Amino acid sequence: MEALEIFASASLWGAVLRIATPLIFGTLGALICERSGVLNLGIEGIMTLGAMVAWMTVYQGGDLWTGLIVAALCGGLFGLLHAMLTVPLGLSQHVTGLGITLFASSLTYYIYRLSLPVSSSPPTIEPFQPLAIPGLSDIPFVGEALFSQTAPTYLAIFACLATAYVLARTPLGLAVRMTGENPHAVEAQGLDPIRIRIGAIITGSAFMAVGGAFLTTATFNSFFPTMVQGRGWVCIALVVFASWRPGKALLGALLFALFDAYQLRLQHVVESAIPYQVFLMVPYVLSIVALIVMSRRAKVPQALMAPYRKGER
Repeated sequence: MEALEIFASASLWGAVLRIATPLIFGTLGALICERSGVLNLGIEGIMTLGAMVAWMTVYQGGDLWTGLIVAALCGGLFGLLHAMLTVPLGLSQHVTGLGITLFASSLTYYIYRLSLPVSSSPPTIEPFQPLAIPGLSDIPFVGEALFSQTAPTYLAIFACLATAYVLARTPLGLAVRMTGENPHAVEAQGLDPIRIRIGAIITGSAFMAVGGAFLTTATFNSFFPTMVQGRGWVCIALVVFASWRPGKALLGALLFALFDAYQLRLQHVVESAIPYQVFLMVPYVLSIVALIVMSRRAKVPQALMAPYRKGER
């Protein structure tokens, strides 16, 4: 019974939103890239870079929002690098993405150690504080769970809604979607698929970096190189789970976060004879199962990972 009573706790659902926030940003970033036809496996490294850059900006005296902006700019810069290698040059998107992850992660660690060579423990900053919404945050249960979050969490939800609207309802979104389906048809309409893909990758990578920045400016108050802990790869899987739709991406991120938040509380309920590693792997196992079920019906963008050459068909 105690295991079921966890679901009646407002703190569980509040934690679900907090855990889901970096996943929402990362999944949206990967989704935008893939909707334009480019797979970005650099997400893990870009999130790690974003986490460090945002933290370092605040640690050096900048405010929290400046940290997020600087992280987005750095993520966009690495997105530009990935775009220039994969779009005009047509290099392997798998190899380039993995290279971006290794490069960004290594550069992050190098800059961190260069800035703090003798630090025995990570210095801390003052992170985002929960932002209570007047009236709504006082509602029993719902207010504590949904309306007492930090500002970046509300920003993540808004970004998801805005991305869904842009992709589904605007000419820009139509151009991005068609570039991921048939770039030659886009070219026939007088648009440049290369520019569209480059812009989408830069934008998506900026989202990824903000997802990493959330970890150091809201979830924690310090940086350590392994803090992303595979969230980037989870985001890649969530894009498939979502069938490349922002609304379902939000649902997938919340579902994974629910598994994660629940297992943390379940460890205190179940007998200690069960190794804690079993609980840690539960969210990933359940996510794999959900991915298998959902991916059978997923409609992959037809031009995903297909290099585009102007004038060729």
